[in-house]
Amino acid sequence: MKKNLFGLLFGVLFGLGLSFSKMTDPQVVLDFFDLFGDFNPMLLWVFASALLTTLLGYKLVFKIKKPAFAKEYHLHERRTIDKPLIIGAALFGIGWGISGYCPAPVIGVAYINPIEFLVFVIPMVLAIGLIRLFRFN
Repeated sequence: MKKNLFGLLFGVLFGLGLSFSKMTDPQVVLDFFDLFGDFNPMLLWVFASALLTTLLGYKLVFKIKKPAFAKEYHLHERRTIDKPLIIGAALFGIGWGISGYCPAPVIGVAYINPIEFLVFVIPMVLAIGLIRLFRFN
């Protein structure tokens, strides 16, 4: 029960951070990528604060021998940069640049603009399904 409550708490905190940083507004994201037009550098602050939080968080967390709600840490074993990772990152960036939506912030759009949400989420889910089906390597 504690694990779920902490998950809910941190999910709400994450969602509030996305809202306050305007990551749920595709125009803010598109303006960030528009280097020669209406460039908006605000997302640099979001990226910098996320990087700083991550770096500090990992330093603090790994000083603790064992996680609070599990028997051990579950870290990904692969440490290589391979073709699927590069293609996936490129597709993610292209989709984000075209639509202005990232998968996490788009959840907040479901309430505000359900049609736009569906136009983004349905192709995303189909693409994930195709990738899992064919396991492009």
